[in-house]
Amino acid sequence: MTALETVGVIAGNGVYPRTFVEAARQAGVKRLVVAAFKGETAPDLESQVDAWTWLRVGQLNKMIKFFNREGVRHAVMAGQIAPKNLFDLRPDLRVLTMLGKLKRKNAETIFGGIADELAKDGIDLLPATTYLEDFLPGEGLVCGPPLDERTLEDAAYGFHIAKEMSRLDIGQTVVVKDGTVLAVEAFEGTNAAIKRGGELGKGKALVAKVSKPNQDFRFDVPVIGSQTIETAHAAGISTIVIEAERTLLLEREIVAAACAKRGISVLATGGSEPS
Repeated sequence: MTALETVGVIAGNGVYPRTFVEAARQAGVKRLVVAAFKGETAPDLESQVDAWTWLRVGQLNKMIKFFNREGVRHAVMAGQIAPKNLFDLRPDLRVLTMLGKLKRKNAETIFGGIADELAKDGIDLLPATTYLEDFLPGEGLVCGPPLDERTLEDAAYGFHIAKEMSRLDIGQTVVVKDGTVLAVEAFEGTNAAIKRGGELGKGKALVAKVSKPNQDFRFDVPVIGSQTIETAHAAGISTIVIEAERTLLLEREIVAAACAKRGISVLATGGSEPS
């Protein structure tokens, strides 16, 4: 994508916002304007950007006014907002009006509503993978030990089940072992599902994380990083299956080193079930 003069960043938690900022700079973006959230965004990111404001989750009007004041016409959502915070809003009037129009209130509909509100003020929400194409692994073993036949069978099964769960809009992550589903992600989030499934599996379980059918890549893009590997290790997970070219892999060198140390494999599979 051609570098834009100014990009607004709606920055959540984790390393994702920093990774985006660095990639956007390398791509030639001159001004990065960050809307940061109290209790979510890493404060030290402020020194790397050109304009910054702190918000509470739910202060949509304040964010839009800030972007307009800074000349932002394009924005990216980078980093997760903890699911519990989406349902513990202290909303301004604009958010209350938006929520009142939603028949279903989940992460996807709420973020979609935010995108619509941004558009009303002339701000285009870009795909969350903008400038991050090099962080989307292609099909194959990404890092860690090679997989045996039994694990590849679980990978195919886990991928299929995760796709079904995402199609039903329940969650995008499952934990399986020996052809048995141990945990399905729902409201609790990915890390909690991994921990729960790992406890039941008592070691050598597998995690599959996928995108939704017709995933809106402006938000809620599947992401793994070093914290995913450490969470998996603590839970006794031996393999992580992701969807090739549709999952962001952040901190790749750190992830590869952690996988080698922990004996965890990361497998990227294509748009159909792995063979």
